[in-house]
Amino acid sequence: MNGWRPIEVLLVEDDQGDILLTKEAFDLNKVRNRLHVVNDGEQAMAFLRQDEGYAQAPRPDLILLDLNLPRMGGMEVLREVKADVMLRTIPVVILTTSEAEEDILHSYRLHANAYVSKPVDFEQFIRVVRQIDDFFVTVVKLPVQG
Repeated sequence: MNGWRPIEVLLVEDDQGDILLTKEAFDLNKVRNRLHVVNDGEQAMAFLRQDEGYAQAPRPDLILLDLNLPRMGGMEVLREVKADVMLRTIPVVILTTSEAEEDILHSYRLHANAYVSKPVDFEQFIRVVRQIDDFFVTVVKLPVQG
């Protein structure tokens, strides 16, 4: 990805504490990304499809997706994103508290790009966000938006 354009990140998370932690991790890591937050799966799909008040929403370069969401769960969001020809190239990182083997397997079967268990410790959480940023922003070549 070019070094001058900020990366658009969509965080799909309903837990306000985890949203705050993610924002703080981005700030502490001096992450140049633009973080957009929606609180449930239906809002995520509206954001991604630029529907229902999200007409000006940018196309994300990366989605950080919690599994346990109200209204539409994370697995359903992942299924819809990866089934949609316009959205399927957006990398999706599952960022969740679940360590259940069935959730991990199901996520990868639905073509998640990575599955990360949220650390409960703040310092570890910061480290995880930094590693996600390093990998997807610095190491991985993402498709150019178009």
